[in-house]
Amino acid sequence: MDKRPTCTGCRDGTAFDIPFTMAFQPIVDTVTGQPFAYEALIRGIGGESAASVLGQVTDGNRYAFDQACRVKAIESAMAAGLMKTDACLSINFLPNAVYSPIACIQLTLQTARAVNMPIDRLIFEFTEDEKMGSPEHVASIIDTYKEIGFKVAIDDFGAGYSGLDRFARFHPDELKLDMDLVRDIDGDRRRQAIIRAVVQMCHDLDTILIAEGVETAAEAATLRRLGVRYHQGYWYARPGLQILPDIRPECLAPDAFAFGRRWPPRASAAR
Repeated sequence: MDKRPTCTGCRDGTAFDIPFTMAFQPIVDTVTGQPFAYEALIRGIGGESAASVLGQVTDGNRYAFDQACRVKAIESAMAAGLMKTDACLSINFLPNAVYSPIACIQLTLQTARAVNMPIDRLIFEFTEDEKMGSPEHVASIIDTYKEIGFKVAIDDFGAGYSGLDRFARFHPDELKLDMDLVRDIDGDRRRQAIIRAVVQMCHDLDTILIAEGVETAAEAATLRRLGVRYHQGYWYARPGLQILPDIRPECLAPDAFAFGRRWPPRASAAR
């Protein structure tokens, strides 16, 4: 594959002049107790919410913003010590901010090379609740990324637009359950049945399934019982600003999944 073209529309991300930084939250392998990956989450310089930054993204700076986020996520994760772990780095991207899959990925590849990050440890997530104008364009992006060596995940599966259709069309490596499906799953037989079916579907299609928004021992225990191995949420660790936070050891102790335990108290779903 020719990876030489460059994208003048994206430039180098410097056109996005709104200051921001990254926080990281582990995706936990509940079998090994180790981080499977860290998701990069946008934050304001002082730790302000993602919304404080995203609210300043417009059609005019969307392309530069997408590029700036990729660079910041890679450089920050490496500076925080990602290579001291076996974990991958998961980065959200905007399908509608990619002109050309080959051209727009050049800065990402250059950044990874500059900090000696293996590209097979990069995962790109696109949100399932963003209505996209051209599914064919998104399929082209995903095919290109997978051919380069990246992994691709559908985020927020179960919310938004045509989840099963996108899963069938795009062949992701990973599927992330929307937190609204996960919330209080221990007391909801209907959602348990849905997740049980998704677990089987992912097993049949060799897709890794990740549960987002896990906040209680009961949720974690139920998800494990249903066959969901990979978890992400406040039960395990809060996002750490410019650091790779440790997984709370209590969560992986033999009694960690005692029903009724919660850490911390139920929080806002804002990321």
